[in-house]
Amino acid sequence: MLTSEQSIVEYRGGRAVPDRLTQGTHRHYRDYAERMLAVYRNGAGRQRRSLHKQIEAIFADEANCPVRRIQAFCKLLDDASVYEADSAGKAAKLRLEVFSRAARFHPLVQTSDRLFEHQESQAKTKLAEELAAPWDQIERTLYADVMAFQQLESFPGYSDATAFLSRYNVAQLQGALYRAETITVTATRDLKTIVRYAKLARLLHEIERLGPSEGVQPPDERKLVRGTPPTAYRITFSGPASVLHETRRYGVNFARFLPALLACKGWKLTAILQTPWKTAAKLIISDADRFTSHLPAPEEFDSGLEESFANKFGTTREGWRLIREGDILHEHQATFIPDFTFRHEDGTEVFLEIVGFWTPEYLEQKRKTLHRFRKHRILLAVPQSSLREDAAIADNVIVYKTALKLELLLAALEAARGRHGV
Repeated sequence: MLTSEQSIVEYRGGRAVPDRLTQGTHRHYRDYAERMLAVYRNGAGRQRRSLHKQIEAIFADEANCPVRRIQAFCKLLDDASVYEADSAGKAAKLRLEVFSRAARFHPLVQTSDRLFEHQESQAKTKLAEELAAPWDQIERTLYADVMAFQQLESFPGYSDATAFLSRYNVAQLQGALYRAETITVTATRDLKTIVRYAKLARLLHEIERLGPSEGVQPPDERKLVRGTPPTAYRITFSGPASVLHETRRYGVNFARFLPALLACKGWKLTAILQTPWKTAAKLIISDADRFTSHLPAPEEFDSGLEESFANKFGTTREGWRLIREGDILHEHQATFIPDFTFRHEDGTEVFLEIVGFWTPEYLEQKRKTLHRFRKHRILLAVPQSSLREDAAIADNVIVYKTALKLELLLAALEAARGRHGV
């Protein structure tokens, strides 16, 4: 994800327009992209700051390229690179050793004379002998813990210039959405895929069905007759700018969700962004805008909490089977897709919803949703940090600190099973 300094957004008449390179206006950028990729493909062993200077030089004669765009290119190239790391802290130790030994030569000069006798080249030779390593090797290691001085090991990079420029467009869109207070996605297709990715990213969201009336199940799109409109759903997300805690991490999670949305069909996104002037601006995009997703094959979980829990529970336990693919529940126009479904061997079904990120408003809305779906057996797992000291804990609520405890879950499953007359 780009930093705020690399994000470029224009505000026109209440609308937010992220920077986007188009085939019509920026056709010549393809050549720039090829040259940038070549710098990194041939840059093994070079320092990050040197690579950045080469990228800047490519745009020396380009009048219509703001500095932030060049910085964004460098960030995206770095993100696709592998740099030497100094995880053991050798650079700091080496600096202390070199500077301590070099103190006796202070001050160093390029050419010695009667007043200043210590020549820089001779001092380096002496230090290299004492440390039993060539000076160029010492110099490469001396600041290996400073990003600008890190050396490029390899560049897995981008497949071609088109992929790189497409990634830039998506990255600018991600950067703009980091300022979002609320985000609404209207979906007529791929609902379960969109919601699945939203849940993997632990995004705060509510789903509402806009299509068929109460009692009518949404049609299977593969069986739709020609001319029958598909069911529409509205998914409302809390934006990164609305989250009280861990705003940065939530924003990164939303940035990771966006490419998944771009890979789907039949959706429209409307976001309300905070502007630098503390006003609101609207950003609207849809699948018709043809942003290209760089999405890799998704991991089954993006949440360590969920992964740990599912691994501990296993496929079956004490008569309960864990089903990871959530069902779509409907009540009036409201829609609810829980994180997990548990099916007992006697046929009883209990659903589990895990809350990660939260706001007071989101928790209140979640309580209302659960009340609306009260005829279903639904358990809610909430972080202890979200509860007041004097909060009353409902029977269907499981409180956790960092991980869900199986004994608490199993007890809650059996209690839910018993409450419904099983």
